[in-house]
Amino acid sequence: MKISQIGEFGLIQVLKGILSSPIIGDDTAPVEINGETLLLTTDCMVEDRHFKRFYAPEVVGWKVISVNVSDVVASGGNALYALVSLALPDIEVAYVEGLYRGIKEACSFYGCQVVGGNITKAEKIVIDAFMLGKTDRFVSRSGAKPGDKLYVSGTLGDAKAGLELLLLERKKYEDFELKLIERHIRPTARIDYIKHIRKYANACIDISDGLSSDVWHLSRMSGVKISIKSNDIPVSEELKLFCKKHGRNPLEYALTGGEDYQLLFTHPEDRYNPFLDMKCIGFVEEGSGAYIDGETLHPMGFDHFR
Repeated sequence: MKISQIGEFGLIQVLKGILSSPIIGDDTAPVEINGETLLLTTDCMVEDRHFKRFYAPEVVGWKVISVNVSDVVASGGNALYALVSLALPDIEVAYVEGLYRGIKEACSFYGCQVVGGNITKAEKIVIDAFMLGKTDRFVSRSGAKPGDKLYVSGTLGDAKAGLELLLLERKKYEDFELKLIERHIRPTARIDYIKHIRKYANACIDISDGLSSDVWHLSRMSGVKISIKSNDIPVSEELKLFCKKHGRNPLEYALTGGEDYQLLFTHPEDRYNPFLDMKCIGFVEEGSGAYIDGETLHPMGFDHFR
């Protein structure tokens, strides 16, 4: 049996079964040490899979930190320390310097720091970051409760549109297109939500695989039925302009586009915060599965092996 037959998430379940770990399965691994909850996570970026060589190395460095901070935020925590490992071909030192300028800028923005790492040789650039965070209350994917409302931060689908624009390698882009490109190459983890998630969320996940897939992750981990309304899914004006120009459907981008690094979370309706850009897109019931407008929502987001 090939990995492609079970997919990335099927493989995770196989490995989880071998390790017999009750911790594996969330955005971070919560580890209790001396009465404190530490959050451990890791993510890697591979050349030609997550980025192209022509991307400015500074934005690649920014993103590798941001995607890990986003996992910590989704667990209700603050990022503290990171280890960064590099696998490199014999490229210019200037590229690596630019990469680390981006890493340093991101760490300064998020209030964390790189404290070590490793370097080895490879055929393509691979950047792997391990992040350590901390929280007073761990928020998992498995706490959604019947009666909760489902909320999302920000807008969805922008990163996918930005990637498609980047791959065109045009010499000139319109202003709205440049904004979409920036949302792909330079995402910002939603650190403005940390206190809200830690205090109120019953379940949370960051949207890295696409809304349709991440709703399924919440449903499966929490053992509940989740229903969303397509008309309530927030999309940006820039994405609307992109889809109008290219004859695309904004809803498709919102459902399938990964790497938005927005937050998808549940809690009672009375915990809504009007000062955050959160939008209610659905609700949680007893049962199982994920639905959109009353129909089964199929997971159509990103999977490395499918």
